[in-house]
Amino acid sequence: MWSQRDPQLRRNHHGNICIKNLQKTIDNKALYDTFAAFGNILSCKVATDEHGNSKGYGFIHYDTQDAADKAASLVNGKLLEGKKCFVGPFVPKKQRSNDEQDNKWTNIYIKYLDKSIDDKKLEEMFGKYGAITSAVIMYDDKHESKGFAFVNFETNEQAQAAIDDLNGKDGADGKQLYVGRAQKKSERERELKDMFLKIQRERMSKYQGVNLYVKNLDESIDDEKLRTEFATCGTITSAKVMTDEKNVSKGFGFVCYSTPEEATKAVTEINGRTVNGKPIYVALAQRKDQRRAQLEQQFAQKASGIRMQQAQASGLAGTPMYGQPIYYPGRPGFVYPAPGGAPGQRGGRFPGQGGRGGQGQPMGGYISQGNRDRGNGQQSGGRGRGNGRGRGGQQSGYPMGIKYNQNVRNQQSNQGGDSSSSMAMTDDRRNQIGEALYPQIEAFLTPMSKQDQAGKITGMIIESLDQAELMGLLESQDALQKQVLEAVEVLATVQTSDASTA
Repeated sequence: MWSQRDPQLRRNHHGNICIKNLQKTIDNKALYDTFAAFGNILSCKVATDEHGNSKGYGFIHYDTQDAADKAASLVNGKLLEGKKCFVGPFVPKKQRSNDEQDNKWTNIYIKYLDKSIDDKKLEEMFGKYGAITSAVIMYDDKHESKGFAFVNFETNEQAQAAIDDLNGKDGADGKQLYVGRAQKKSERERELKDMFLKIQRERMSKYQGVNLYVKNLDESIDDEKLRTEFATCGTITSAKVMTDEKNVSKGFGFVCYSTPEEATKAVTEINGRTVNGKPIYVALAQRKDQRRAQLEQQFAQKASGIRMQQAQASGLAGTPMYGQPIYYPGRPGFVYPAPGGAPGQRGGRFPGQGGRGGQGQPMGGYISQGNRDRGNGQQSGGRGRGNGRGRGGQQSGYPMGIKYNQNVRNQQSNQGGDSSSSMAMTDDRRNQIGEALYPQIEAFLTPMSKQDQAGKITGMIIESLDQAELMGLLESQDALQKQVLEAVEVLATVQTSDASTA
């Protein structure tokens, strides 16, 4: 259209009309050709979605209000390419919102309408409540009724009378007819969201401190068995084991007590108890956002504590560790990625490579948790080139740098005897679980194209859960998948935070 330098032509809305219920085949040119007979058109547009498809309505701006009134009076209610269209004055969005707040709305929405009702019967059905400016039934591509329609009255009182009389009457397929104020999609979504949040807040307030989350349940445990197991701690108001579409247990559920004291007692006495051969985990139920925030805090605290312990145990308190722990199958312990090292730092960068470590050459590397042998003089890495041999012994074949004692909590070396065999057994067991979890986690990540995070997520999960919980993950694919998804979200949050502060 011709460029209009005077913005008042657009802002005063004089001569502007809106056309609704257009065939999807009508484009800008077809709309222009249809309405050009009534006056000089300044602009003409059919509303489209992001793919360029018509939304079924459009706008025309005439140079005079008389031309707009003439087009509205002659075309409103007429057929355009087989569909009854409706033409009326354009109403700005702000004014429409004010009209809705001031109870000036006139458009109503009807659903569960008998599909045998056509436009004529619809007008007869609603015409007794007042003058109708438009009434349209929505049809599919085969011109069959979709079972819902819109009716617009001249006044709000007429529209309200139709709602009061017809809403709840017998409709199609044994359902009650719904008649209410027509709303935009965004308005309906906002109301539904507010309603959902209100219900959620009420539920949280009602069950705060009394609702327990139970996981690592054996598949044989149903609602009744779950209730029986927890009945010794107090009065249970509800007990539910979550199941899939085939009614197979997902391995977790919820138990709700009548008082917070009873719930606290259940957590204290039942958490870790073996039920049908599996140690169950019991804790207060949390919302997803609360659980995610807690996991982020746990991961950060444990990673920071491990770095401090490893550095102190190795006499390298000034050597920082970075990032989340990474688990590599086939080797003990976890690897912490380190940034590029200082010139002359020893350490390899990738599996199967010896560290260069030459004078004046910067090195990247990994700082790993593992079993360092203090007595045989062997150390991973070295100054050699090519074969990885150099001062300190032979290369291990894994991402390396400096190996640390696995038994960091008691900070004892292996010289002169065995050090904390119970701790060594615990670490060995956790490494065995890591070996079993790694391929399953990698399989979960494959559809998400995040296989490269499998080692990091395995390390995060093993570092954040106790042995009973880890054993539960091996038994329940659903529980494992939930932990993996939470870890992916945590990593994404951390990466976003790092990017914003870089």
